[in-house]
Amino acid sequence: MSLQLTTAQDIAHALATQHAVMLAGDASSYAQAVHDSDAQLSADMAGVLQGCRMLGFLEHDAQCVAHAWQAQTQRTGQFSLNDWPCTRQDFGVAAVPRANAFPACPQHLGLYAVLPDAPWVGRMARAGVPTVQLRFKSDDAAAIRQEVRAAVQAVQGTHALLFINDHWQIAIDEGAYGVHLGQEDMDDAPLEKIRAAGLRLGLSTHGYAEMLRADAVSPSYIALGAVFPTTLKRMQTAPQGTGRLYAYAQLMQHSPLVAIGGIDEATISAVMRSGVGSIAVVRAITGADAPEAAAHQLQELMR
Repeated sequence: MSLQLTTAQDIAHALATQHAVMLAGDASSYAQAVHDSDAQLSADMAGVLQGCRMLGFLEHDAQCVAHAWQAQTQRTGQFSLNDWPCTRQDFGVAAVPRANAFPACPQHLGLYAVLPDAPWVGRMARAGVPTVQLRFKSDDAAAIRQEVRAAVQAVQGTHALLFINDHWQIAIDEGAYGVHLGQEDMDDAPLEKIRAAGLRLGLSTHGYAEMLRADAVSPSYIALGAVFPTTLKRMQTAPQGTGRLYAYAQLMQHSPLVAIGGIDEATISAVMRSGVGSIAVVRAITGADAPEAAAHQLQELMR
């Protein structure tokens, strides 16, 4: 039977079966995946949406995939369930280079250690970790400034690139290499001011909608996660898994990419095969008995 003549239910079941590698979290039944608004859509569009919901995609991400699939169909002249959309133009991603781009960072940032304080930053920088992030949590503005200043000083004389999590103004004042922001911070932080100050910008993403939103401001890199379960913070989205990571990396290959979330020695090789240029780790280093040796081993596994 021609795919153009099948029902949305046929398409949804076929998509969910054929692309089961995209499942994250708990699978939904077809009945749960059908929304009243789907009745206004073509069978192809409704079936893709429903199939994505069955695979656990959040609604805004399912919508992104469905619209990209529709664009892919129009571009190629045929609807194919075999081909998960991974082409930039089908998602409306702008061409590069871009006038609004943040300063560039290396395409391959290598091992990226997310660290709790300046002594840890200095320790890993001296151990040869190429990219470090200070994620210092405090409500004391003076303590934050002191820690950022100490972290900037700690990487001097090393090759490590230092990103500051959240505290963009202090990062500007103290001359850090870059800033890392979460999705919720994008609305509050003055991105133009950060760009004008010459800092690199990294942005966290957790799926298609957030990736597209982040990419629109042309950051220096995009972080993709959480790849695997992590106990470090409560996540609103299920772990993405390597199936989704590989699709994300293919779509966003024009940008430096950092994979993050529960990655360790056992999983790092599989993550690297996605094509990302960097792996961010927290507990794999700070929780190790010998952090310097752990950092060295992780970098060896990334080669």
